[in-house]
Parts: sequence; structure tokens; C-alpha cells
Amino acid sequence: MKATATVEAGICGFSTTCCATTDDEQHVQFAIKSNCEKIRAFATTVGARGEIDALQEISPRGQSVVLATARECLKGCCAGCVVPIAVFKSMQVAAGLALPRDCHIGVSNV
Repeated sequence: MKATATVEAGICGFSTTCCATTDDEQHVQFAIKSNCEKIRAFATTVGARGEIDALQEISPRGQSVVLATARECLKGCCAGCVVPIAVFKSMQVAAGLALPRDCHIGVSNV
């Protein structure tokens, strides 16, 4: 199965596309493309970890590899980046652990 997430991250103006694929509905590979240097580093680090076990990622007993990698790679102002959550959600959909549905975050100072 395959799932694709696209993200317009906000005021930074960076765009990211994440394609999550799996042949067995458990072990997921990612293809992440972004014009953000930090997200490209995140993508390289996640890719170097090999296939991600989607069932382990959602387990309450362990730490998510995707989100832990985001914490390692996205420091400072990027710590609140929405891209890692989009990567996580695409993994869930590809593995059949969630249904595909758009998510939206609206931010204002009102």
C-alpha cells in the first residue's frame, strides 16, 4: 500500500512531500522530498534507519523512531514543525492503521 502526504509548513514557506510505502502492511519505507535543508537531513536519517515497523511506531510501550528522529534533527525553531506528524500519519495510512483524511492546522494571533 502507498500513502502520500503534502505539507506547506507555514511561515517558513517550505514544502514537503512524503510517500510511505509497504508491501506487507507493517514495514514502511519513506521517500521524502523537501526544499527545507533540515527536513532533508531528517529524511536522510529516517532513510538510514531502514524499514520502519509501523506496529512498533504506534505501540504505547516504545518510542517512535520517526518522532525520535525528528527530535534529533529538528532543533530550535523547527522543533514544532508539522512535517514529522505528516510522515507519521502517512505511515499509518500506508500500513492500514488509519484511514486517509486531510488534517488542518490554522494559526492566528487573534
